[in-house]
Amino acid sequence: MKKILIINGHPNPDSFNFAIADEYKEGALASGAIVETITIAHLNFSPNLKFGYQKRTELEPDLLESWEKIKRADHLVWVHPVWWGGLPAITKGFIDRLFLPGMAFQYRENSVWWDKLLKGKTAHIITTLDQPSWYYRLFFGRPSVNQLKKSTLEFCGVKPVKVSYVGIIKGSHDLQRAKWLDKIYDFGLKNK
Repeated sequence: MKKILIINGHPNPDSFNFAIADEYKEGALASGAIVETITIAHLNFSPNLKFGYQKRTELEPDLLESWEKIKRADHLVWVHPVWWGGLPAITKGFIDRLFLPGMAFQYRENSVWWDKLLKGKTAHIITTLDQPSWYYRLFFGRPSVNQLKKSTLEFCGVKPVKVSYVGIIKGSHDLQRAKWLDKIYDFGLKNK
């Protein structure tokens, strides 16, 4: 049985991102997968990596529990909006605090290379946009995807990482949102 972890990076529980995370979960459960969730906004932690990597900041209990969930998972599903081209601050803080040397990757002594400690895991990034996805890719270079997919997940050994865009959210109607949610349910059902 596949172990799936859904990480919801939207801070607003009334957002469409919560509906996306719930729909993926329903599909994955229907497939027989084992599903766990992390709703970053519900965690009690400081998103600030105060000392960078110079001095260790102890992890709060919610972050320790989140890391255990990440370690157990075969497949990570990240759900988040694109704000100002990037990730919401709380999501970025979650990554900064958890994807640390010795946990997610390890620098090699006297080398520019590193060991990828999350090998064997796959991921799917599902991100909402208030612009066409082609515009986000072509004119902005999809910075949130580059950051999460390339500079975080693949850097730590997670591969392959699939990306799906949902939108344009702003001004969308109920019928369009229902179609998007059907597609998300199918992703969950197929464990994509």
